[in-house]
Formats: sequence, structure tokens, C-alpha cells
Amino acid sequence: MSSNKHSNEQKGSANLSQMGFQQSRGPRPGEVPIVRSKDAKRTLLKIWNYVKRQRQGLLVVIFCTALTSCLLLLGPYLIGKTMDDYIVPHKFDGFILMGFLLLGVYFLGAVFTWIQQYVASSLSQNTVRDMRQDLFEKYQHLPVSFFDQKTHGELMSRTTNDIANVSNTLNQTVVQLISSVFMLVGSVIMMLSLSLWMTLITILIVPSIIFITKKITKYTRQYFSEQQKHLGEVNGFVQESISGLKVMKVFGREAKSIEEFREINEKLRSVSVKAQTFSGSMGPMMNTMRNLSFVVIAVCGGIFAYHDIITIGVIVSFLHYSNQFSQPINQLANQYNMLQSAIAGAERVFEVLDIESETVEEKEAMSDKRIKGEVIFDHVNFSYKPDVPILKKLSLNALPGQMVALVGPTGAGKTTIINLLTRFYEIQSGNIFIDGENIQQFSKQFLRKQIGLVLQDAYVFSGTIRENIRYGRLNATDKEVEDAAQLAYADTFIKKLPKGYDTHLNAEGGNLSQGQRQLLTIARAVLANPSILILDEATSSVDTRTELHIQEAMKSLMKGRTSFVIAHRLSTIREADAILVIKDGEIIEQGSHENLLMQNGFYSNLYNNQLTQGHVS
Repeated sequence: MSSNKHSNEQKGSANLSQMGFQQSRGPRPGEVPIVRSKDAKRTLLKIWNYVKRQRQGLLVVIFCTALTSCLLLLGPYLIGKTMDDYIVPHKFDGFILMGFLLLGVYFLGAVFTWIQQYVASSLSQNTVRDMRQDLFEKYQHLPVSFFDQKTHGELMSRTTNDIANVSNTLNQTVVQLISSVFMLVGSVIMMLSLSLWMTLITILIVPSIIFITKKITKYTRQYFSEQQKHLGEVNGFVQESISGLKVMKVFGREAKSIEEFREINEKLRSVSVKAQTFSGSMGPMMNTMRNLSFVVIAVCGGIFAYHDIITIGVIVSFLHYSNQFSQPINQLANQYNMLQSAIAGAERVFEVLDIESETVEEKEAMSDKRIKGEVIFDHVNFSYKPDVPILKKLSLNALPGQMVALVGPTGAGKTTIINLLTRFYEIQSGNIFIDGENIQQFSKQFLRKQIGLVLQDAYVFSGTIRENIRYGRLNATDKEVEDAAQLAYADTFIKKLPKGYDTHLNAEGGNLSQGQRQLLTIARAVLANPSILILDEATSSVDTRTELHIQEAMKSLMKGRTSFVIAHRLSTIREADAILVIKDGEIIEQGSHENLLMQNGFYSNLYNNQLTQGHVS
């Protein structure tokens, strides 16, 4: 079912599918608009809010980085002293001692570097773990309308690729940023202590580095953001192609699908080349500027040494400090370049996290309350899009225990009624009452616990059969699970499986037939013991014999419960207490099966057509 709805009714059905009831096809690749970074500072602040949760680790990283920087800054100073005090005057009495001192300094620097890297890796992984957890939890609390607008592949891309970009950047930037600050400040202090003029000459190169960095990073964020969007499109297309492989082969769409994938794959390649080209040019440009600085310092230092302004040891120290000074700038430029990818990914993650969640709090203490099941729609108006009405002042009344069938052409509004009853969407005007109370007075969590939903396309989860049935009521005992399976006539095939109820299902129940999966979803609804049942052509995917068993089970299940049945095969609803014929968002006929046949109206024509075509038995 397409997310680009050909009709609004199809849109409503896709909403249910995106909630995990069935797979749906998302927007065609290329329809997702390119989103560039809107507020990098705000995104970085949000990342920092996650990073600062790891306060202890952050303090350890800062301490180890400061100590490592001090040791690295001490090294060039000791080398210069060794040059002036021992090598130039040819004094070797303390030369060996200075050599061991230098060895100890660099060894300790290596030890603390390893410690800071280890702690920083834990810090970054803990940070992205929290982000990934928050993102997944947000998915569970978002309204159905959000999933109706996004493809599965795009959401997967945000959870995996975008989070991975943040993880990779944090792994490399946390230590680098802290270290670069210490090294920059420390290098300047040490150089000033040796020679003011040489320090000024060394930092002359900085404006050139900043200018080049700005020019390059002007484009990197844009291209990295586009790269992430196109990657999401590729993921979405691959997922829907694999999910719909049988349909594709039946209609001979392989060549067309390959061509479409070639187009979106080429878009990803093109923008990735641009992103990586600009990203990759940063390092060579910075190395060039650093080498230029090295030459300038060597020449100027030689001139100053010739005039006895500085010593040879100072020149040697400055060559080291110039490297330590330019290297952090180089690293900061590269890290800033990497940040563009992380910002692009993090922005897409926070875009989801910033969406308002569905209200989940209980509006009153009613956890033990059980509704009777009287449902009233009072002049309900609803539209998915402005100025495109779906339901028009629709009114209906279902008494407790009644079976109400919803009949009508595709796009009439049948599934929309279910969407509104379960509060997957909110009505624009009118009221919906259950047991005389407006459903707005119920929390969504409480309301949905009272409703059992069995759709035409059965959806099962990875895990055992027992776990899948228990999905309807998590605290159910094994016996209650098996009793529910017996009532749904699923027990017979389950016991024939190698491990029975402990048989592990593949992704989406691939090791079961469609009919067997449907029986499991029916057993799940039986176990939930709801007050209101919603059945969307629940027996359409099973054989005739199994259908007869399920219909008998449904009679028992629906007894004493209000049931809404969306029916396409009219033979399944002949015993309904009320049949509502819906067309263009309005109820045009209603009554029992016999009464509607006597009216010789829309329902009668539809029934007779199915009878002629052999769809009614």
C-alpha cells in the first residue's frame, strides 16, 4: 500500500501499517526534499547535553589530555636545552641523563594518551547509546501521522547511519578538541617564553589557515547533509524492493526497478564525491600551510641566530612548537570538517526527537476500569489534508455487544473511522463517545487497551510463537496463551511444529504461511480480551476450511463485545446487527442484511454483483 496515497482511505490504511501491523510502500525516491543544516549551534548544544551526562569520564579525559599536552610541550623545550647546553658546547656529562628524561616524558605521554583514548571511546559510545535509546523511545510515542509521511528506510537511516556519523565524530573529536585547545594555548605560552619575534612570525600563518578553512567548509556541510538524505532514499528503495520482490517479479518490473535504483544510486554517488572531495582537500591544504610555516621559521630563525638574537636550541624548539602549534589548527580544521557530517546526521535525529509525542499520561485513575462498549460518532468531520474532507458529519451508534459492519468502496472512509476510534488521528469537529464519555477524556493508552485489532495483513514479530501471542497481554500465563490459540484454531498447526509454542519465528514470520500468521494475530486479539473488536477482513488470507473455523471462533469471541468489521466479502457479515454502507465519507444506507437487500440500493447491487461473480457463497 503506497504512502503516496491515491486516495485518502488508502492513506488511513497505511497509517496502521506503519504502526507495525503491515508493511507499506513509502514515497518514491527523490520526493524527499533536501534538508540542509538549519542551526548548527543549536544542534551542537544538544549533542553537548548528551555528552555532559558522562561527567566523570569527561573529567578524566580533560585531566589526561591536559597532562599529556604538558608532557608533549615539555619535550621540545628539553630538546632545545639539550642542544644549547650539551650538543653545541660539546658537553656530554649530562647528555645521557637528558636523553633518559626525554624518553620518560614521551613514554608517560603515550601512557596517558592511551588512557584518554580509552575513556573517550567509552564516553562517546555511552553518548550515542543514549541518543539511540531516546530515538527509539520517541518512535514508540509518535503519532501515526508521522509514520505516514516517512518511509521505513528513512527512519532506519536516522537510527543507524545518522547515529553512526555522530558516533564516529565523537570518537575522534572529543579528545582532539580538548587536546587542540591545550596544545594551542601551551604552544603559544612556550614560544613567547623563548622569543616574541619568532612567535609573531609563527602565528602569521594562522589567518591563511582560517581563510582556507572557511572556504572549504562553506560547501562540506551542504554536501554531507545531501549525502545523508540520498542515503536514506537508497535504504528505503532497497527495503521496499526486497519486501515487494514477489510482486515485482509477477509484474515484470525488475528492469524498471533496476533503472530507478541506478538513478538514485547515481545521485548518492554524485553528492558523495562532492562531499568527500571537499572533505579530503582539507588535510593536504593544511599540510601545505604547515610546511610553509616550517620553512619561514627555519629561514627567519637562521637569520636571528646569525645575529646572535636567539640560539640554535631555540630554533630547534621553535620548529617543534611550530609543528605543535599548526598541528592542532590542522586537526581542528579537519575535525570541523568531520563535524559537518555529524551535524547533518544529528540534526535529522533531533528533528525526530523534537516532534511532540502522543499524550500518554492517564487523565484519571481508570487502570482497572473496563468499558461496556457503546460507541457513538456524533457529526464527526475529518480530513487528512486541508480542504479534502474524508468524513462529513458522520454519525453512528453501536450498542454494547453489537456487530457493526462497515461496507463501501475503497476510499469511502471505513479505515478512517477505525483510525479515529483508536485515536490514531484526532477529529476536526464533532464528538466520539464510548459509554457516554468523550474519548478525549480517556488516555490513549487506556483506550487502546480496550480495543482488539486484527488486520487483513497479519504482522508477527521475531521471537517464539508463544511470545507473539502473549503480545496481546504480557502478563498472561502459558495456559492462557494456549487457550487463546485453541479458541482461534491456531493450536492445531502450532502443535505440529518441531518446538510447538516455542518455535522461533523468522523476521515477519517468514517460516509460516500467511494463513498461519493470521491465526496467530487472531489468537493475540483473543488473549487481549478487549471490550471492542476491530476486524479488517481478518479471514481473507486463510483457506475455506480454516475460514469456517475462524468464523466460529469469532462468533464466540465477539459475544458480549462491540465489534466493527470492515468487510469486502459480504458473505462474512450477513449476521451483523447493523451494516453501515459508507460512500464519500457519509453513511448512505444502514440496516440488517435482509433490510438492505429489500431496499434495492447500493448494498443490494454490490451483494448481487459479488453473488454473480461467485464471491458470495
